[in-house]
Amino acid sequence: MPKTIDEINKKIKKGEAVVLTAEEVKEMASSSGIKEVAKKVDVVTTATFGPMCSSGAFINFGHTRPGIRMAKIWLNDVPAYAGLAAVDAYIGATELSETDPNYGGAHIIEDLIKGKDIRLKAIGTGTDCYPRKTVETYINKDNINECFLFNPRNAYQNYNAATNSSKKTLYTYMGILLPNFGNVTYSTTGELSPLLNDPGLRTIGIGTRIFLGGTQGYVAWNGTQFNTTTARNRKGIPIGPSATLALIGNLKKMKPEYIKPAIFEHYGISLFVGIGVPIPVLDQEIARAVSIRDRKIETLLCDYGAEGHPPIARVSYEELKSGSIVINNRKIKTGPLSSIYVARRIAKVLKRWIVSGRFLLSEPVAPLPRRSRFKHLIIRKGGKR
Repeated sequence: MPKTIDEINKKIKKGEAVVLTAEEVKEMASSSGIKEVAKKVDVVTTATFGPMCSSGAFINFGHTRPGIRMAKIWLNDVPAYAGLAAVDAYIGATELSETDPNYGGAHIIEDLIKGKDIRLKAIGTGTDCYPRKTVETYINKDNINECFLFNPRNAYQNYNAATNSSKKTLYTYMGILLPNFGNVTYSTTGELSPLLNDPGLRTIGIGTRIFLGGTQGYVAWNGTQFNTTTARNRKGIPIGPSATLALIGNLKKMKPEYIKPAIFEHYGISLFVGIGVPIPVLDQEIARAVSIRDRKIETLLCDYGAEGHPPIARVSYEELKSGSIVINNRKIKTGPLSSIYVARRIAKVLKRWIVSGRFLLSEPVAPLPRRSRFKHLIIRKGGKR
């Protein structure tokens, strides 16, 4: 008998909901079958914790007296985008400090979460209503107004694994890739990953309440580079990059263990983001989807040592997580960029929130796109004005 989100929320409020993590439900499906999962389980908690470069935070500093319209802004020497209103800014996770190459926007975000003081420097042109031209002071999350994480592209629904056929070491956003197929890296938690447990995006949409960085957040929109044209296997799982999510949440309530800056050698700064998404088990189809195992989830292995990063093989997450795969009759070490350990912790925390009644499921106010194609930038001369 199909369930509704409203019915599941009523069970949560009464303390009667059956909630399992993604790993727990897969074990149940193996021992008891899909029908039992559909009948007995109400919610499955999924999670991921990995580098998500397309992340950042909006900040409102409050007005000075006399006022300033900030035209250029620096936070601990990291430029922030000031093309908004007088004292609003956006700090991108990958923005680099002008004085320290190992410090950037991701570190500013972590420092804000930790409650540290951050040096604010801003300059303006001076106007009749905002006559002040400079300001230097210190801010923290307690003395500013709003501060919320808004990440344009998070929680990729699958992503390519990477290797390197060239004769030189490559320093990439997929980590260090050793020459001559020296290693393989990947960046998805496989059977724990949120969008792989709901491949048709039946329960995840605009307005879905989630775990974000240690507090409650929401799906604000489809993420950038959202792509529904990726090839899929018989289970409907995309083989390679597909859907993404734009996420929003209150940075002031986040916890530093779930939002971490990362330095990629000779590449730049990124931000590890902790995300947990509850999947309501509405029917047998969703029960089947949340029961998928790593051996049934494949991705493309791409060669970053060749132009265009062409795919050279298809590999399962069971193979990738085993620690090695075979390329050209050679055993090659594999390593994750995302942390399965932290993802498991997030799935368990979200499970506790739901079981305790602290976290209710939300019905999406609108679905994510059913048709969307990723486009490459076309470089051309001239254009319309």
